[in-house]
Amino acid sequence: MPGQASILWGLLFGSIGLGYFVYGKRQRAVVPLACGLALMAFPYFVSGTGWLVADGLVLVAVPWFVRL
Repeated sequence: MPGQASILWGLLFGSIGLGYFVYGKRQRAVVPLACGLALMAFPYFVSGTGWLVADGLVLVAVPWFVRL
């Protein structure tokens, strides 16, 4: 059972992922769309809070550095 910190981080990254997903869909941009889907899905598969934060920060930063 996940702890309170994992749930809150998952909620935060899921919310950011929803924003990326909507933006990517409206702008027809593949990178924000894919990162949005990944941000909404990965908290279900990552159990540790440290890994959750690290992976989430990487996925949040990818659309800023990868422009297609």
